[in-house]
Amino acid sequence: MNRPLPEVRLRVPTDEDAFAWHRVFDDPDVMEFHGGRSAELSVYEELTARQRRHDAEYGFCLWTMLDESDQVIGFTGAQPWPQDWGPKGEIEIGWRLGRAHWGQGYATAAAGLTLDRVRSAGVPSVVAMVLARNERSIAVTRRLGMRLAEVFTTPAAEQVGHCYRLDL
Repeated sequence: MNRPLPEVRLRVPTDEDAFAWHRVFDDPDVMEFHGGRSAELSVYEELTARQRRHDAEYGFCLWTMLDESDQVIGFTGAQPWPQDWGPKGEIEIGWRLGRAHWGQGYATAAAGLTLDRVRSAGVPSVVAMVLARNERSIAVTRRLGMRLAEVFTTPAAEQVGHCYRLDL
């Protein structure tokens, strides 16, 4: 049975969103595939500032994800691949969602909006870099119609990952 996706809204992150992201992501389950522990507030302050610059420069970024009641529940969006390995020069889409909102379709709904926005910005294709153990994110890539393009090992943590690709 396919249930309807929830209503979700995206906005360019504000200074206040750094505090909200810090709060929403302060959960070991949420951070399992992102270093395993909560990040300091300063990490989110820098990240939200960088995303505002990306939005101004590229017309897309990692947007703050809001639920039906306008509560911050995570982020989703796109940005140039930030590492010196992997799909350099390509646009990566991604998402991170607070634990209380898992399994309800928010990541899929928000990632679909992301695809619409990056397509409108003239991006020809996107990648999603997902650790091979992250079954939830792999499921989102499948629902978006992405295909497995490459299997890789992360340089620092030496974990197996997947690069999914979608032509827009």
